[in-house]
Amino acid sequence: MNAPTNTAPTTIPFARLLRVEWGKATDTRAARWLLGITGLATVAIMLAPILAKTKIAQTTQHYVQFPAFVLATLLPVVAILTMTSEWTQRTVLTTFTQEPRRSRVVAAKVAVAGLLSLAATAFGALLAAGGVALVEAGGRHVTDNLGWGQLIGFPLFLLANVLLGTAFGAVLHNSAAAIVLVFVLPTAFGFLGQALHSVQQWFDPNTTFGWMVDGDWAGHGPNMAVSIAVWVVAPLAAGVVRTVRREIK
Repeated sequence: MNAPTNTAPTTIPFARLLRVEWGKATDTRAARWLLGITGLATVAIMLAPILAKTKIAQTTQHYVQFPAFVLATLLPVVAILTMTSEWTQRTVLTTFTQEPRRSRVVAAKVAVAGLLSLAATAFGALLAAGGVALVEAGGRHVTDNLGWGQLIGFPLFLLANVLLGTAFGAVLHNSAAAIVLVFVLPTAFGFLGQALHSVQQWFDPNTTFGWMVDGDWAGHGPNMAVSIAVWVVAPLAAGVVRTVRREIK
């Protein structure tokens, strides 16, 4: 009779973790409502350049920027909920029992945030193209002023904002606190930046991320890098450390 052999547990493939986290981000009731509201709000904002033809410059850049700002405002909330849901709903023990290497779970959540920003980029671009096609079919001329700076800046703008929400969710582990701070802190830095030019140029994400979507890269690369380091990289790194070390009760 052969003696039983002990087999080491197999590692959960990262692709499976990614599918699970994608489901958490898009397949819950709260996520579906929030994504639906985001989609409807983005569609609704496209009426602004379509209807206000004399007040809003009829350029392709403006048609892209209107959906970009709505998506950059609401999608970080989805990213926050993805990062904090287990801590808020007290299901984190189940998650980290199935995958004890917590950093892999965080990495999967960050990857999902990146996928959400890519999907948002495609959605926003389709809406902008549809809006331009609609008004031009009606006889209105829309000036094409999109260059490589705007084409690169649009997805990076959405990615930076979504990752900002992800980072705050990772470090705080609390949905309400992260959502409040994501909206309050950049606004506070915006007001501070009006008084201190150096703060606005380097640390105000409304200014530095705004340069991305405007395609205004000349001389602003270092400012954007510093702002991303402060608002995304630093809190995300702190969040990974806290997630790995935090005691689960």
